[in-house]
Amino acid sequence: MDLEPLDPAYVAQQLSHPPFVSIAGVVNVRDLGSYPTHHPRMLTRPGLVYRSGEISHITPEGMRQLKELGISTIYDLRSETEMLRYETPIPTVDGVEIVHIPVFKTEDYSPEAMAKRFELYASGKTEAFMVLYSQILDNAGPAFAVVLRHIRDRPDSPCLFHCTAGKDRTGILAAILLKLVGVDDETIARDYALTRVGREPAREMIMKRLSKVPYFATNTEAALNMFSSRAETMLAFLQMLEERYGGVEEYVKKVVGLTDEDIATIRKNFLVPDSSQHSHTTTVTSPAPDIDTPNGSKTQS
Repeated sequence: MDLEPLDPAYVAQQLSHPPFVSIAGVVNVRDLGSYPTHHPRMLTRPGLVYRSGEISHITPEGMRQLKELGISTIYDLRSETEMLRYETPIPTVDGVEIVHIPVFKTEDYSPEAMAKRFELYASGKTEAFMVLYSQILDNAGPAFAVVLRHIRDRPDSPCLFHCTAGKDRTGILAAILLKLVGVDDETIARDYALTRVGREPAREMIMKRLSKVPYFATNTEAALNMFSSRAETMLAFLQMLEERYGGVEEYVKKVVGLTDEDIATIRKNFLVPDSSQHSHTTTVTSPAPDIDTPNGSKTQS
């Protein structure tokens, strides 16, 4: 059963290798670089975009590691209500700008809305996650725009984005970015599923947190379903994105508000030539010089 605790030795081994990155006090940190794409001999650019769970418990060592990675901007997708409920405020990190861009507004976290959302999560069913993920898509345009414009405008300034667990809002944004630059669905789904390992060190804390929610207090299986990050869930999401919005480009243009030119620039900035030097490193490399634009033309750096 994929909800049982994972072997600690296996977790430690996995977390010590790419795409996982170590930032003390932060779980589920991964580099979105070094993934193959459908562009010939091009990979996603390592050392530019990172994803993670909440950073509220980052340690001084973790702050030092952030600086070593060159991360100068962090984007927080959580709501104010979450931060208050879980007592996880935005920390202060010298030299790092933390930008609060909540996907959901406070009113979406009324007791009634949260009960419905928890009930959907608790089922663990792919169909339930599609309801939740459609809500994320419908609400996240402005927040996602901020992160995508960072990649468009600041290709030499590494950034990190996160929500609470680094799974749903973070996973959807990561999927949209990877899909936009040509990563295939199976690879995106595998990246999503890595959260099962990435969150494991926080398992006890998460279960303790959930035990304070009446819905989960007497329903351990429902609480465990909150850990679910199955590859098939992401594959279903990508299919829904195609069916509901006509694909990632149409979503990014109609909901996020970017243009074909923006998309072309993001691709140019987030792709690099495939070589032995580009394998989940933490060094920012130069943007790709020549990438297909959405309409099939070329863009030069």
